[in-house]
This record gives sequence, C-alpha cells and structure tokens, in this order.
Amino acid sequence: MNLPNKITLVRVFLIPVFLFVYLAKPLSPTPNLWLALVIFSVASITDAIDGHIARKYKLVTNFGKLMDPLADKLLVCAALVAFVASGSLPAWAVVILISREFYISGLRQLAVEQGKVLAASGWAKFKTVSQIVLIIYILLPIELFKFDWLVMALLIISIVASVFSAAQYTARNKDVFSTSKKD
Repeated sequence: MNLPNKITLVRVFLIPVFLFVYLAKPLSPTPNLWLALVIFSVASITDAIDGHIARKYKLVTNFGKLMDPLADKLLVCAALVAFVASGSLPAWAVVILISREFYISGLRQLAVEQGKVLAASGWAKFKTVSQIVLIIYILLPIELFKFDWLVMALLIISIVASVFSAAQYTARNKDVFSTSKKD
C-alpha cells in the first residue's frame, strides 16, 4: 500500500464523514456547512495530490487505477444525493448526473474486457470541475452570495458537460459495443 493509495483511501473514508456532518441536524446550520465544505474540499484536493504523487514517483498501481476514479465518483455522487435529501438540488438532475457515471463505468468495463483503457477526455475533466464548483457553491454557508439562479446555472453546466462527455466517450469508443472480441 503506497502513499497515493493511502491518500485515495483517506478520500473514501472522508465520504461518510462528509455525509454525517452535512446531514446532521445541529442547533445552527452554519457550523455544519463550514465543516462540510472543509471536508469536501480536502477530499477533492486529495484527488490531485494522489494522482500527482503516483505519476511523479511512478507509483501507479492497479489498485489506484480502480480506486482513484471510484473514490471521485463516490464523493461527488454522495454529495449530490445529500443535496437531494436536503432539498438543495432536484432529484431529476441528480439522476441524470449519476446515470452518466454508471454509463461511463459500464463503458470502461467493456473496454477493459477488450484490453482498452479509456482516458479521461477534456469534457470529462470539465464535467468533474463543474460538479465540484456546484457542490462547493451549494456548501458555502454565506447566504449573501447564494443565488438560486446561479445554482441552476451551475447545475445546467454540469448536466451539459456530463451529457457531452458521455457522447464524446461513446463516439470515440463505439467499437467496444461490438459483440465479437478481437484476438
């Protein structure tokens, strides 16, 4: 278990901590939002840190290849589902965002079975950044800067980026849908 993998596991561990803090019913909602924001931000930053260390020091492992993107998806999806539970986001939108994650995970599995690795596209990276910005904005406990229209705009940007990235993955990798395996 190398350092990047340990950092990935920290991110996975922070997911239930984030959920507990965000969904707990305190006397005042502000302390929980600040703490939830810090926990989510730290967890998000660990993604860049573990990837950088793994590449720089050639510590890339099969465990990391599997768990790093899974940890990212779990973190973002957990936050989105928590926002549905708290009434901060509409369920229909979160279903679209999470459905894309399941679809791409399935596409990746098909590719792996055929010996291919699907690299993240520009749209996929933009999708991730847009979702993290949306989540951080919702977590901001400063009401002065909270605008419903901005939440909706960020949500629409995330949905568009999700749909475009799924379409891009599909177009670039349509050969993985073939029924015959190439030897």
